[in-house]
Amino acid sequence: MSADKRILEITDRIRERSKPTREAYLERVRQAASNKPKRSLLGCGNLAHGFAACGPAEKADLAGDVVPNLGIITSYNDMLSAHQPYETFPQLIKQAAREAGGVAQVASGVPAMCDGVTQGFAGMELSLFSRDVIAMATAVGLSHDMFDAAVYLGVCDKIVPGLMIGALTFGHLPAVFIPAGPMTTGLPNDEKARIRQLYAEGKVGRAELLEAESKSYHGPGTCTFYGTANSNQMLMEIMGLHLPGASFINPGTPLRDALTKEAAKRALAITALGNEYTPVGEMIDERSIVNGVVGLNATGGSTNHTIHLIAMAAAAGIALTWRDIAEISDLVPLLARVYPNGLADVNHFHAAGGMGFLIRELLDAGLLHEDVRTVWGEGLRPYAIEPMLDDAGNVARQPAPEKSGDEKVLAPATQAFQPTGGIRVLTGNIGNAIIKISAVKPERHVVEAPALVFDSQAALHEAFKAGKLDRDFIAIIRFQGPKANGMPELHKLTTVLGILQDRGHRVALVTDGRMSGASGKVPSAIHVTPEALDGGPIGKIRDGDIVRLDARAGTLEVLISAAELAGREMDKVDLSGNQFGTGRELFAAFRQFAGRADQGASVF
Repeated sequence: MSADKRILEITDRIRERSKPTREAYLERVRQAASNKPKRSLLGCGNLAHGFAACGPAEKADLAGDVVPNLGIITSYNDMLSAHQPYETFPQLIKQAAREAGGVAQVASGVPAMCDGVTQGFAGMELSLFSRDVIAMATAVGLSHDMFDAAVYLGVCDKIVPGLMIGALTFGHLPAVFIPAGPMTTGLPNDEKARIRQLYAEGKVGRAELLEAESKSYHGPGTCTFYGTANSNQMLMEIMGLHLPGASFINPGTPLRDALTKEAAKRALAITALGNEYTPVGEMIDERSIVNGVVGLNATGGSTNHTIHLIAMAAAAGIALTWRDIAEISDLVPLLARVYPNGLADVNHFHAAGGMGFLIRELLDAGLLHEDVRTVWGEGLRPYAIEPMLDDAGNVARQPAPEKSGDEKVLAPATQAFQPTGGIRVLTGNIGNAIIKISAVKPERHVVEAPALVFDSQAALHEAFKAGKLDRDFIAIIRFQGPKANGMPELHKLTTVLGILQDRGHRVALVTDGRMSGASGKVPSAIHVTPEALDGGPIGKIRDGDIVRLDARAGTLEVLISAAELAGREMDKVDLSGNQFGTGRELFAAFRQFAGRADQGASVF
């Protein structure tokens, strides 16, 4: 089935815009490709270093030119729940490689940090830049030219985009992404949010809060709400980089292990040494990127991907813009209600039909490009399935269920929760911004109120504790962009602003920072570009200025004359406190060279 005419038009526009950079990228990929292992070009001393730690059989295999070698890039650590399951994956992958007549080596580790740990603290200022560090660490691991394909073990917020950028930089190699899966369901998300609000109001203590948080985040696997981590997994599957049905299988289960082994074997099957050569740089094209944007909107995914998808596409020479994302949002209905867009978690989403049901519905509605290449083969239709184990313990697949198991969580396209995906671009004299409205009630899509200006989320918290915020206002949190302090997520604002909104006040947020994949019920214009430190008008707003955020019209305005705005001096803020401590001094060059949020906020 062909994609909808309007989806085709947007794709063609992206393709035409990208032609110079895409053609140059593909030429580099084709120059790097070879029908024999790159390691065959290494000198004997170089090669000996490359397999010195292997056993005799692996050394013999790698000394020749016919046995494929699989590189493993892993984000394993045993502190973070999402990445702890990866401890056992390399052995499973090596076993699968041997069974398939190949070899596998861990090529490198990449850092994996958790925004959940660093929220509200100095470490959060390293978070966005960790994506580009991960891309560079991936390149270091693959630079040895020992590999015919690579598998990527990563899950969370910046890890998957960083791995993706690294993989596309080595676009001549096939790439398969292997997820670890979500933790099992713990404390319901609405109950967790309730306890957080009670704590913020001083009605429960730290012990009660920690108990609730520990019941929510309680075991191995990703957090179960639909933030950036689980949006990553959706993207990798709908873009054809996962095996069909792989995204949301819990860790430590036989099916999870079987999918991991199958992924390793598939990666070896699509090298240049076989008949199904699928270099990731050619496989991921404009259609794949559009499919990712469609999936993001159809599921109410993380606003972080309005930054990451642009950076990922750029790594393949594809020029994606916020306008493209917003126009696709206008065409794509919201089919999933997963917290913070609903009460369910990703385990409920998977049980209701999951990715297979979602992909089938979007394909049948003409909203996805079916004619794409994937790591599984030609076309996206084989992803409209449900995975299971057969009697021999291998992965089996059956068609996705005809009906959703729970239409309050996962709806058919004909009964969508809303007609659009809910990601909008706002424009006006403050700049350009992103707003996610899929969890915001329609009556709150327009807020006009006096500005209260803060230079940190801590300052707003202090004002709240002092009782200064019991009124209508729009919080302006500026000097939070990539150049200022690394563009941290300001997720701790969610609870305070939610309390004030529940008290009946009309409140909103405008910031050049990020709000994370957990963007919720308070209207929030985020990623304001240009940022304050880059001369953005957000740095000229004063307390008491009337600001209008209109998600319906797509506008973001401070209601003063153009002459007055132009004549104002930019506020100056002392940012020296963001320059040192918790490793921030090592990222000075990143802050200096970081691009704009609407261009991917990348240092590349």
